[in-house]
Amino acid sequence: MSTTFEPGPVASTRRWQAGLVDQLLGRLMRLPAGSGYTVRRDLRVPMRDGVQLLADHYEPATSPALGTVLVRGPYGRAALYALLYARLYAARGYHVLLQSCRGTFGSGDSFQPMLREIDDGHDTVAWLRDQPWFDGRLATMGPSYLGFTQWALLMDPPPELRTAVVSMAPHDFSRSTHGTGAFTLGDFLGWSDLVAHQEETGFVRGLVRSATAGRRLKPGLDGLPLGGAGEEVLAGRASWYRDWVSRPDPGDRYWKPMQLVEALDRVQVPVLLIGGWQDLFLDQTLDQYAHLHRRGVDVALTVGPWTHIDLVTKAAPTTARETLDWLGEHLAGSPGRRRPAPVRIYLTGADGGWRGLPEWPPTADEEVLYLQSDGGLGPDDPPTGAAPSRFTYDPARPTPTVGGRVLAGASGIRDNRALEARPDVLTFTGAVLAADLEVVGAPVVELAHHSDNPHADVFVRICEVDANGRSRNVSDGFVRLDAADPTEVVRVELDAVAHRFGAGHRIRLQISGGAHPRFARNLGTEEPAAAATRMVPSHRTITLGGSRVVLPVAAR
Repeated sequence: MSTTFEPGPVASTRRWQAGLVDQLLGRLMRLPAGSGYTVRRDLRVPMRDGVQLLADHYEPATSPALGTVLVRGPYGRAALYALLYARLYAARGYHVLLQSCRGTFGSGDSFQPMLREIDDGHDTVAWLRDQPWFDGRLATMGPSYLGFTQWALLMDPPPELRTAVVSMAPHDFSRSTHGTGAFTLGDFLGWSDLVAHQEETGFVRGLVRSATAGRRLKPGLDGLPLGGAGEEVLAGRASWYRDWVSRPDPGDRYWKPMQLVEALDRVQVPVLLIGGWQDLFLDQTLDQYAHLHRRGVDVALTVGPWTHIDLVTKAAPTTARETLDWLGEHLAGSPGRRRPAPVRIYLTGADGGWRGLPEWPPTADEEVLYLQSDGGLGPDDPPTGAAPSRFTYDPARPTPTVGGRVLAGASGIRDNRALEARPDVLTFTGAVLAADLEVVGAPVVELAHHSDNPHADVFVRICEVDANGRSRNVSDGFVRLDAADPTEVVRVELDAVAHRFGAGHRIRLQISGGAHPRFARNLGTEEPAAAATRMVPSHRTITLGGSRVVLPVAAR
């Protein structure tokens, strides 16, 4: 494999190093052998308002090329992004244009997340049409923000587009920030801090900043008022943050450029969606699949046992192989259907592994478990008049986040025993399972819940408790209650799962009043969340009759 860079005194060394890394990566990922490519850096792509965005063009040595892949994002054009989303594909026959969004890594203007991606994506395609190496076959690819830019382009799909590969990405960012009713604080204060400083830190300093993020961001996570505390930590480096934290209404015009639901109605080309059971955007990935599948679009879905950050680590071999197969079929035009099943999911838990399905979710039966007065969870209604369970939620000492679908840090599956020992967390635990129990789909928890303070949240979680008593989270859900329209039964739809609870283990339900800072705590007053400072506790009562867990169990 040979790789050519722009002329310069270190070109020969970099060419040798890049070629070796490409070969080693390909072998580790069990990919087809690659060949060489040429990189032309810092190409200037004009936008309609005169701003120029920088891009790197990776041109394969093989001829003819297999088509062009467009990758647009704000995280730079070097390191892992170049390796995983440009070099890997250029070495296997594709032109790749890796572009920095406006205001990042040399591209003009200031960075305002997601506000200009629709126009900028289409202006980039217009520029591509004039390039002599572009043959009219286009695909898009990329994760997270790089997936959002794909949905932006799909708001008006260009005629050259043949397919898209969208990994762990939202199509409606207002839903990501405020969709539960509470601001998704930990994720988006952390992301804002990361992006605000990403161009001033080298690799080592970046690792240090990441390692110290919890300590550095704590004043912004715990301070009040919420908006001011976050801005103080960000020190004016993320101008968008105040808008994000202070605009909870999805109907606010500010969010319009970030609400790309219409793209799901306009896309006609085949789409491969990749998600993770512990990814913060899992709900939107599954909704994207359901919407496209319902329309009859050629859509495929892969969901692995991954967190968001796993995309560039342990998920990379699987996603790269699937993406190459998908591009080979839908962009390069290789004959034959390469994918064995439209839906591939990883069954977590006992004896888990990959499974092919015709669609998601599969057919399932309902298994209902009722809350018991002794802290149990079982198939029978509790006796009439069973004593209710109670707890107090105090926003001054909020129930903390432990694992789950968060962006970074201690995400994913975690030991919940310390959390469950808190007095503000209720637990109900089932009997030891005599046989494996496979849950596929979205569990639902219904609670006969009362709060003496109408300004309240409910967080519920299903865990698996092993023979040693270790409790690991499987699925959870959160709702901010409507103080103006209280309800006697709170219904919480939890995250979709494909999980097998093992024989000898037990199922546990957690109930609490929040998960801070994953969701900004409810201060218990009517003040706007971003400006509130006064805190009022809430005393909760769970009536056992009328409270239950509904599990979608694989049809036997």
